[in-house]
Amino acid sequence: MTIDRPAFEALADATCRTDGAEGLDRVSLSLAAESSDFLRFNRSALRQATHVAQAYATLAVVRGARRAEATLALCGDATRDIAQLRAERRRLAADLDAISDDPWLLLPATPSASERDDRGHLPAPAAVIDAVRRHAAGHDLVGFLASGPVLRAYADSLGSRHWHRVENFHFDWCLYQRADKAVKTAYAGTHWDEARFEARLAEAEARAELLKRPARALAPGAYRTAFAPAAMHELLATLCWGGFGLKARRTGVSSLMALAHGDAALHPSVRLAEATAHGMAPAFTTDGFVKPAEVLLVDGGQAAGTLNSPRSAREYGLVANGATDAETPESLALAPGHLPADRLLETLGTGLYVSDLWYLNYSDRQACRMTGMTRFACFWVEDGRLVAPLDVMRFDDSFLRMFGEGLVGLTDRAELIPDGDSYQSRRLASKTTPAAIVEGWRLTL
Repeated sequence: MTIDRPAFEALADATCRTDGAEGLDRVSLSLAAESSDFLRFNRSALRQATHVAQAYATLAVVRGARRAEATLALCGDATRDIAQLRAERRRLAADLDAISDDPWLLLPATPSASERDDRGHLPAPAAVIDAVRRHAAGHDLVGFLASGPVLRAYADSLGSRHWHRVENFHFDWCLYQRADKAVKTAYAGTHWDEARFEARLAEAEARAELLKRPARALAPGAYRTAFAPAAMHELLATLCWGGFGLKARRTGVSSLMALAHGDAALHPSVRLAEATAHGMAPAFTTDGFVKPAEVLLVDGGQAAGTLNSPRSAREYGLVANGATDAETPESLALAPGHLPADRLLETLGTGLYVSDLWYLNYSDRQACRMTGMTRFACFWVEDGRLVAPLDVMRFDDSFLRMFGEGLVGLTDRAELIPDGDSYQSRRLASKTTPAAIVEGWRLTL
């Protein structure tokens, strides 16, 4: 099943109308669809191959300050889908009589339009299977590939029309060595290049060999540490849990309250932004608001803007800036610094190299203190060389300290890391981050 631009326009023209007997002020239609190939590997062999084609339409109706919506699965047959959506519009209009006015309802006042259609060169499933078979022979590769076009679209009775279609792939795998020792690698993008896949696999193979060495047990304490972009992704993902939302700031539950009040500061080189123009997420919301190309969140280590959802903006008398109701970033970008990325370990000298983190949470939200575990191929480094794998350790440290007084520097190259979640549907969120070196990272056990 595929839904192209003409098919969506036909659905929109048939349903986004307010000239019927329902007495509606506005009707909107939001579409989320994909056509994806999924491959699962274990011991470098294919274990499962699946293709998923799905499309869901969210229909919303408004009368005065009352709004109702419903999400329906589409079958791809225009006649049946239009009939289903029209029937649902009638039911939703009837429901409005039983709904109270919403004091925080805010919708776009004028029509808008946008279009993005990124065509890629995606790998055929057979090509990925063959590449894994040839290049990972003799290794225990455990991995998951998701590939195909992902679609988001929006239309309303004001005349707004937005279209966002991105073709991409995300191959996430581990080379398993023994016990809890494995090297995790990801290769994602819009244009598959087997040579790049082979190079990333070769780098992982070299680190997997290092995992055969006896593990280094560390005593709890503070260590000079280099964080790979994948580890930075986990730290930033935790920071997104209420860190940047307007509602969280105004109610005092944001993990960045100390930053917002000026009681703490990050390093002057830290610049964080919701950079929609450089991510993969659509430049519009499911309510039809247009997202700015960039919303600056931290600048020069100081708190800047917040992510303002329409409801929060209405409640606090501010302007909505394209945030979802969750007020979490979808295209968060940490600006690169000046440390040469290809000399990360040399700059580190002696300390820890952390490739991945997991099980992160706040141990003290008000202090922006995080805790979690090291994961996969983390190493002890001496004189800029990987010396020994590390036993799993727990950390507990404040993000404000780590990337404030503790920040040595950020690398001069940032990596875009897509959200690999495919539960119910594939995501278009991403984080762009450089690697970092931090002094005094605190391990507890």
